[in-house]
Amino acid sequence: MDSDTLSGLLENVAKKFPDRRALSVSGKFNLTHARLHDLIERAASRLVSDAGIKPGDVVALTFPNTVENHMGSRIYEYLARATAAPLNAAYTAEEFEFYLSDSDSKLLLTSKEGNAPAQEAASKLKISHVTATLLDAGSDLVLSVADSDSVVDSATELVNHPDDGALFLHTSGTTSRPKGVPLTQLNLASSVKNIKAVYKLTESDSTVIVLPLFHVHGLLAGLLSSLGAGAAVTLPAAGRFSATTFWPDMKKYNATWYTAVPTIHQIILDRHASHPETEYPKLRFIRSCSASLAPVILSRLEEAFGAPVLEAYAMTEATHLMSSNPLPEEGPHKPGSVGKPVGQEMAILNEKGEIQEPNNKGEVCIRGPNVTKGYKNNPEANKAGFEFGWFHTGDIGYFDTDGYLHLVGRIKELINRGGEKISPIEVDAVLLTHPDVSQGVAFGVPDEKYGEEINCAVIPREGTTVTEEDIKAFCKKNLAAFKVPKRVFITDNLPKTASGKIQRRIVAQHFLEKP
Repeated sequence: MDSDTLSGLLENVAKKFPDRRALSVSGKFNLTHARLHDLIERAASRLVSDAGIKPGDVVALTFPNTVENHMGSRIYEYLARATAAPLNAAYTAEEFEFYLSDSDSKLLLTSKEGNAPAQEAASKLKISHVTATLLDAGSDLVLSVADSDSVVDSATELVNHPDDGALFLHTSGTTSRPKGVPLTQLNLASSVKNIKAVYKLTESDSTVIVLPLFHVHGLLAGLLSSLGAGAAVTLPAAGRFSATTFWPDMKKYNATWYTAVPTIHQIILDRHASHPETEYPKLRFIRSCSASLAPVILSRLEEAFGAPVLEAYAMTEATHLMSSNPLPEEGPHKPGSVGKPVGQEMAILNEKGEIQEPNNKGEVCIRGPNVTKGYKNNPEANKAGFEFGWFHTGDIGYFDTDGYLHLVGRIKELINRGGEKISPIEVDAVLLTHPDVSQGVAFGVPDEKYGEEINCAVIPREGTTVTEEDIKAFCKKNLAAFKVPKRVFITDNLPKTASGKIQRRIVAQHFLEKP
């Protein structure tokens, strides 16, 4: 049963690699796998015995990125048959109220400094508030609850089952209100094993986390899969990604790989161009996920850092990973493709639910032990999302004859210009080949004549100047006429989600609101 639960996997790792480094806060302290496991069990016991957390309860977590204690506190609920619901510390009180209510949280956990908007929302919903503090590697995680009279190994007496809830997240809401996604111990264990297998993660690996841990990418691909492999993870001292400290941390902690969203990869490339390191660590691979990686960016990364760049495909409902390009020894990695399915069934279906042959486009659908059983309290979304016995991703794509998946775009993000369906991903890729463009994104806007028209926004490279006419002329050379953006916004910033993703809907709203 242990191998079918995340808690079982982590417990086995603590026994197998007790003295190996598990978790570091850069320049501050290190925790071994045994020490981390002990911290987690002690904290989970306190939650059960002193805070009254029962099996099935949801514990909401929100920590500023500058505190060390988030590395333990974000995962220890997994060992108490309770469910963790990590939340972005930057939410407003209204947003906290929605997420706390939607998850039916029973407890709010914050740092010692607290979080006023979260506490305001919790108070309104009559949810208890507890703080957590980890002073150093030798101390226990201090919880602001009174000790109970009974001496209880409460958490260790509770054995997790594969169907127990473990994590509650929300979709990023690219096209609608965020939907609640409950994930089980089995979902998490399956995903961790899939990620370990495809990237051959072992106790010899090490990575630096550059993504927030309230998002499935950083939490599953960066943190939990590393811990589940007996590998090591380093958190930046500032608690968030910094281009200035990234490579020093990677070198200091002997990193062998890292995973990031395309936006962060581009920032790392820009830093390399303006302030190159004297030497870079020898990496086994670089991973990209959560948004489409333009082939030109992949090529630049490989050229700059001498490691294969493996693009992957993932979403919250699949407990992150769905497909990935393989390591070089396992097969070619194809720019523009998100690779082959990993640990689950995947098919391209038409609107009738019929499986499509290679090179025929349709909706990407999946099923497997990593896939959520359904959205919480959302029968309409469940009916649409789980039709024909498959989970429907909402993405259009196709398999090539080698079995590699190619994504065309989100069904709701395809631009319908007078009946011509345009993939914004294709336009993005062209924009990013312009020598003076650092970042670029295409999006659809309403149009009286064609129904929809294509616009784009670009950030010029540092020290360069581009005009709307430059971009249009470049696109005319590389795209069919109907795919050329009608309007180009030159900007120094693109609105992003907390996890670093660029959502076309938000970008469109941002620029259309401008005069």
